[in-house]
Amino acid sequence: MGATAMVQPLGCTLGRVQHGSKHIPAVPRQKLNLHSFQVCTPAPRRQRRTVPMAVSSIPKENYIDTTPGSLLRPGVDSADSIRGRFEKAIRAAQDSICEAISAADGTPFRQDAWTREGGGGGITRVLQNGNVWEKAGVNVSVVYGSMPVEAYRAAVGHDISGIEKGSRIPFFAAGISSVMHPHNPHAPTMHFNYRYFETEEWNGIPAQWWFGGGTDITPNYVVPEDMAHFHGTLKGVCDRHDPEYYPRFKKWCDEYFLIKHRGETRGLGGIFFDDLNDRPAEDILAFSTDAMNAVVEAYVPIVTAHKDDAFDPKQREWQQVRRGRYVEFNLVYDRGTTFGLKTGGRIESILMSLPVTASWLYDYVPAEGSPEADFLDATKKAREWV
Repeated sequence: MGATAMVQPLGCTLGRVQHGSKHIPAVPRQKLNLHSFQVCTPAPRRQRRTVPMAVSSIPKENYIDTTPGSLLRPGVDSADSIRGRFEKAIRAAQDSICEAISAADGTPFRQDAWTREGGGGGITRVLQNGNVWEKAGVNVSVVYGSMPVEAYRAAVGHDISGIEKGSRIPFFAAGISSVMHPHNPHAPTMHFNYRYFETEEWNGIPAQWWFGGGTDITPNYVVPEDMAHFHGTLKGVCDRHDPEYYPRFKKWCDEYFLIKHRGETRGLGGIFFDDLNDRPAEDILAFSTDAMNAVVEAYVPIVTAHKDDAFDPKQREWQQVRRGRYVEFNLVYDRGTTFGLKTGGRIESILMSLPVTASWLYDYVPAEGSPEADFLDATKKAREWV
């Protein structure tokens, strides 16, 4: 879902997350084993503002210290259903990706976890002010609720006739979303999101299901070999399932992440798809699982190669300007963010995608012939990388 800003000081105690069991005893930070996924134990809970029920029918969060084996409704949704299998896939992906990022950074993630009365819940993990990443977050959520017409339109991306104003449509949604912002201007930001959505039959409107998601990259400079690696990895995933996927989803990504008021894309693309239900659900589930499991292979080697590159104040300034573009897209156009805000989701998780710092310099224009101008050109005229 919408792809985020919170976080605990790095001196917090650590513990291993084990689904369905309690944390192992905390260990001193200097003994952190980077070969085993470590996260901060939940911070003391401060009082949180609740979303007015006029905005959302999603029950409020009940924060927990131990993550359950499943966030699905017990006795209602089977582990063998598409809902159950998708939840298993996103929980496993969250664990493996956080483990890889924590190992590369040398810093643990903070975790916030919650359930909701009647089923559902979420797990947000955030690494902030690390050695490599300024902020990296990976969210998992399972949501049962009803949404207003505006949120339904945001979810499906187009108007639906026959729905009366003030109506609410019952839905189920599950997803994993992530954004990672490195410190170094030469190391790219990366985003991925994979989700499964169902609406129930309601007032003559038939039940619907679909998958959506994608993985995309937002560097600040054009490095062709990096783009060939990133796009090539995603193309390999797509080709294993359907040779038409990559060209179709690459074009879709370039179009979706267009900042219309700027006439430029947020970054340099990847793959994106939505409302996908043109084949058996099992086939799309297999593709989505394969794609989310390729994130580390596609992204981490690029960051590792550039995390220690030298940079000057002008390059840092350019990074901040491009981060401003990132914020503009997420708050103005992103369907996941819009859906989360309209259904009263957890605000800290919805806005996890935003960078810690960004800037909006007045009438900033890169010098002609500069690397910055070349990057801007690539956001205005989509390029082929593989």
